[in-house]
Amino acid sequence: MTALDLAVPTRDVAAAALGLLLDAPAPAGLATTTLTDGRGGELELTVLGASHVVTARRDGRTRTEQVSCDAVADGGDLLPGRADRPGYRFTSTVEQVSAGELADRVADLRARAAGRPDWLVAAFPGHAAALTALTGAATDTGWTWQTWHLYPGVDTSDVVTTHSDWSPA
Repeated sequence: MTALDLAVPTRDVAAAALGLLLDAPAPAGLATTTLTDGRGGELELTVLGASHVVTARRDGRTRTEQVSCDAVADGGDLLPGRADRPGYRFTSTVEQVSAGELADRVADLRARAAGRPDWLVAAFPGHAAALTALTGAATDTGWTWQTWHLYPGVDTSDVVTTHSDWSPA
């Protein structure tokens, strides 16, 4: 796992403001880890300000997925529960959880990522549970990846989970 404690404030602080933007140039990130599939394919997992951009490459094709508060202003859509494109499927869920449940999620994500090179976990200042985690893997035909965005709140907190599959056609 690439685990980082970032010394920068988060830019995306509300799950309700997130959007999805596909195939736009990837913005500069705060941290990136790159996975390879041994066949010339790459998956770049990048943390933005409590959000993410993933760039998948295989067979001369590229798919970029950005989930952030900037995505809508840059031409994307508010975060959908599902988005399908040829060879691509995206799903997301937003859950409201208690402080105890949020702490359990942080512990679970850190434990699942420990010692794993296919994970990127970034913690943000201000709250121990302000966390973004990404993981991915090659498939026979492309890439799959998951992300978690934890937004601590006063009474309840938001956990945004995404899952994506991409097979270039």
